Amino acid sequence: MCGIAGIFSAKPLHDETPARLECMLRAIQHRGPDSTNEFLERKEGIAMGHTRLSINDLEGGAQPLYDLPGRRVLTVNGEFYDFKRRRSNLMALGERFRTHSDSEIALGLHQRLGTDFVQELRGEFAFALYDRDKQEMILVRDRFGIRPMFFHLTDDTLYYGSEVKALLAHPNVPRRLSPEASLNQLMQTIVPGTSAFEGIEALNPGEMMIVRKRGDRLEVNRHYYWDFLFPHESEHDLEADPQEHIERIRTELIKAIVFRLEADVPVGCYLSGGIDSCCILGLASGAMQSSVKAFTISFDDADYDESAIALEMAKSTEADHEMIHLKAEDLYGQNYIDTVWHAERTFYNTLGVAKNLMSRRVRECNYKSVITGEGADELFAGYPALKRDMFLHGLDHVPEAQRQEYQAALERTNKIFKGAILAENVRHHPAWDALCGFTPSWIQPWMDTLDLARPLLADDVAHSIRDYDPIAAIAAQIRPEALEGRHPLDKAQYTWSKCQLEGQILNWGGDRVDMANSMESRPAFLDHHVAEAATRVPPHLRIKGNIEKWVLREAVKGVLPEVLYKREKFAFMAPPAHTDESKRAKLRELTDAFMNKQAVEDAGILDAGRVTAFLKDYETDKDPVSLVRKDTLLNHMLCLQIMHDKFITGARPGSC
Repeated sequence: MCGIAGIFSAKPLHDETPARLECMLRAIQHRGPDSTNEFLERKEGIAMGHTRLSINDLEGGAQPLYDLPGRRVLTVNGEFYDFKRRRSNLMALGERFRTHSDSEIALGLHQRLGTDFVQELRGEFAFALYDRDKQEMILVRDRFGIRPMFFHLTDDTLYYGSEVKALLAHPNVPRRLSPEASLNQLMQTIVPGTSAFEGIEALNPGEMMIVRKRGDRLEVNRHYYWDFLFPHESEHDLEADPQEHIERIRTELIKAIVFRLEADVPVGCYLSGGIDSCCILGLASGAMQSSVKAFTISFDDADYDESAIALEMAKSTEADHEMIHLKAEDLYGQNYIDTVWHAERTFYNTLGVAKNLMSRRVRECNYKSVITGEGADELFAGYPALKRDMFLHGLDHVPEAQRQEYQAALERTNKIFKGAILAENVRHHPAWDALCGFTPSWIQPWMDTLDLARPLLADDVAHSIRDYDPIAAIAAQIRPEALEGRHPLDKAQYTWSKCQLEGQILNWGGDRVDMANSMESRPAFLDHHVAEAATRVPPHLRIKGNIEKWVLREAVKGVLPEVLYKREKFAFMAPPAHTDESKRAKLRELTDAFMNKQAVEDAGILDAGRVTAFLKDYETDKDPVSLVRKDTLLNHMLCLQIMHDKFITGARPGSC
C-alpha cells in the first residue's frame, strides 16, 4: 500500500518540476514512509512519484516499476490478489519480471491485453501507467473505490494524486473550497466524482481514464470497466434453492479472505460487535488455523458500545485480542483536527476519529495490514434505511399488516439513530422519484439536514448557488441504466453504494484514517467476485421477513456465536456529543477555536451571526431526534471550518 502523485503534460515540464513533485510526495508521506522514488522526463512532460509502504517483496518491490524494454512505467497504490498465479501464467507466455511484487503483474497484463488488462486485476487499487510509445497516461481506480484517486485537469496538463493534499502542494492547482461542495458537505452526502475543492475531481470507482497527447493539448477518455450491477427484477431466480446461494457466498468469501491474508508482513483483523467483522475473524482464524490478532474499539457509552460481543467472538476464536478504550478527550481536540486533515472532507460523527486512533494503535503493534468487514451491508442489505425501502416498496406480496409490523420493529430498534440514520418523516425529491420510482430512505435524513444547513450559508455564498440543488446534483451522477428494471431493494443498495460507501465509509471510515498511520485495510467483502455472487441473490433472501443479511448469516452461521447470529444490525457509531457533558465540553473547545465570529467570517462560507444562534440553540435543545440531527450538522460545520484553516489559509501541503 502506498501513495502516488504525478504530472502529465502535452508540453515540456517546468524546470522546478523535480522540487514540485517532491512536495507533492511529501504531502502524502504517511501513505508510504518506507521509501520514495520518482520517474521524471521533463521534455516528455511526465513526472511520476511513489511513496512506499512495504507489504510484498519487501526488499525488491520499490516503484516506479518498468517493463523490461523500459517503455512503460507504473506506480500503484494498492494490492493485486492471486498475483502469483497470474505471474506464473504470464511467465509461461514469455513475460519477464524485474521484481516479486504483486504490482508488476499489471505491466505484463497490459502488454498482453491492452486496456482490457484491468478486467484481470483483483483487489483494491488506484494506479497510473504511462505508455511512452503511445504518449498516453492511464489512471485506474478499483471497482468500489477502496483506494482514492484525485486529479486536476487543464487543457494541457494533468495533475493527479492519492490524496487532494498532494495536488494542493503544487502551485498550479488552485486552493479554494467549492461553494456547491460545501453545501453537500454540510448535508453529509457529496456528489460522486467530486471533492470539497474547486477544480479537483475524483476518479469514480470502476473507472479508467486514458489521457493522450494531441499536439499541445490533452485528449481525455473516461469509461467504466466495471459496475455494481444487479440483474433485472425479472431475471432473479426466485425458485432457486437458497442453499445454492448460501454455499456460493461462503465459498467466494473464504477465497477473498485467504487472498487477503497473504502478505510478507503479519495481517490482523478489525473486530466490532457486528456480524461482518466477526465472520471475517472467524473465517480468517479457520483459514490460518492459528490465533489472529484482532483490534476492537470500546466506547464509554453503553448505548453505542459493542465491545462485549466482540470480546465473546474473540474468545470463541482464541484471537490475540486488544481492546482500545476511547473517551471524550480522545475523540475531540487534536485527534479530531488530524482526522479532518486526513479525510479531506467533513464527517457527521466522531467514528472517523475513533478509527484513526485504532489504526494508530494497530501500527504501534507493528501491523501494517488488517482485514475489515466493510461492504457486507452494501452487498447484503444490512442498513436500516435499506430495510425500510424493502418494507415500503419491495414486499407487494406481503400483507399490509405484516409490513407495518416489520416497519414498527425497525423504528423501535433504531430509535437512537433517528435523525441521522433514519428520517422521522418520509421525504420525496422529484429527481430521485424519477430515477428510482421513490426517494431512497438513506438520503432522506440528509434532506432534513439540508433544510437546516442552507440558511446558515453566508449571504453571498447562498446567492451564488441559489439555483443549485445538491440533492438533484447527486441523483444526476447515478447511471439510470443501472437502475432500469431493477427491484426496489437493488435500487436502494446501488444508490447507497455509489454515494455513501465510496464517499464516506471507505473515506473517513477506511483508507484515509488507516493510511494516516501507514496501515492498510483490506475489505474482503468488496472483492468483486464476492460482490458478483451477492448481486445474484434474490432480494427476499437478502432480507428474509424481518431479518437483514439473511443469506450471509446462513453462510457464516458456523463461525458466529448464537447471540450474534440472531442479532439485528446495529449502526456502528461513536456516541454523539449531546449524550455526555464531557463530550459537549470538548466539542465546545473546538467550536470556540474554529467557529468563533472571526474564524467564520474569515472562511466566508457560513454566516457568523446565524452560526452563533445555531450554537446557542444546540446548547438548549432537549429533543433527542433534533439533537441527533444538530450533532451531525455541527460536526460538518466544524470540519468545514477546520478544512479552510488547514488547507486554504495554512501553508501548502508538503511545506511548499
